[in-house]
Amino acid sequence: MDEGSTRKDMAGRLLRLLSLLESRREWSGQDLADRLGVTGRTLRRDIDRLRRLDYPVDSTTGSAGGYRLASGKNLPPLLLDDEEAIAVAVGLVTSANGSVAGIEDSSVRALTKLEQVLPARLRPRIAAVTSAAVIPHRDAPRVEPAMLAVVAGCCRDQEILSFGYLTRDGSRGERRVEPHHLVLVRGYWYLIAHDPARDDWRTFRVDRITDPVPTHRQFSPRELPAPDPATYLTRSLATAPYRYTAHLGVELPAEEVKAGVFAAVPGSIEPDGPGRCTVRISGESADLVVQYVAAIAALGAPFTVDAPEAVTERVRTLARRLGAA
Repeated sequence: MDEGSTRKDMAGRLLRLLSLLESRREWSGQDLADRLGVTGRTLRRDIDRLRRLDYPVDSTTGSAGGYRLASGKNLPPLLLDDEEAIAVAVGLVTSANGSVAGIEDSSVRALTKLEQVLPARLRPRIAAVTSAAVIPHRDAPRVEPAMLAVVAGCCRDQEILSFGYLTRDGSRGERRVEPHHLVLVRGYWYLIAHDPARDDWRTFRVDRITDPVPTHRQFSPRELPAPDPATYLTRSLATAPYRYTAHLGVELPAEEVKAGVFAAVPGSIEPDGPGRCTVRISGESADLVVQYVAAIAALGAPFTVDAPEAVTERVRTLARRLGAA
């Protein structure tokens, strides 16, 4: 094999090694060598080459020794495949208009840099993404990037997280949980976690979390009582107690109501006999509940409303205004 071919093979192997290190928190030396099809000695040389290129690769010795890509003083280049590059662009577009405080300008600058270094074949796809309109959730509370980074890091590393929490009723308390997943819904960030003190799963609004602190204590992840985090969160939000709840009896099939409403109802829509369903709408704001009642009324089917006076009075006021109009 000539020298040029050897250098080419080594360069490709280094890129493959770096990609593996970026894909997982830690690797054993044997696993990496097997993946690359090289000897342990060649792997160690390749690790040294990455270090000379300023990639901070940490290693441990002994039978359980391994390698991990650590945090460094400088940000080394990242390897992104086509789909990862597009995913990053989507995230940057969303961030520029989304619910994370203070990163709009940074997101735009990062997106500009990404577009400049992309291969030509990807630029039309990225351009299509960046031209998409994103409607920001202006009423949703915004979350500091540093807080999201701490919480997300503990989810990834399976590390117990300690934080202060402001509940819906205004009381404050300390929590120590096993974080499972972050989910963004309608502009709100939620943390799904298991709370050992309560021996149950809990959902926390991230904007109500204060002073999140990693404990550096690992935990074995439990099985989430749902097919996926999004499903769990949807169920949790639907069954949680709220200040205002309205129950509607609607003379339409449940699927027709779901298809006709402009957004997912904050509650539930359940069949209640042939051609009829029961709708539960809950929220901390009476005005929000009324908006969804009005959306269901706009479907044109007969319905009944059982709700607190604060909601029914607003419904009557809205009906009078519509009649006058």
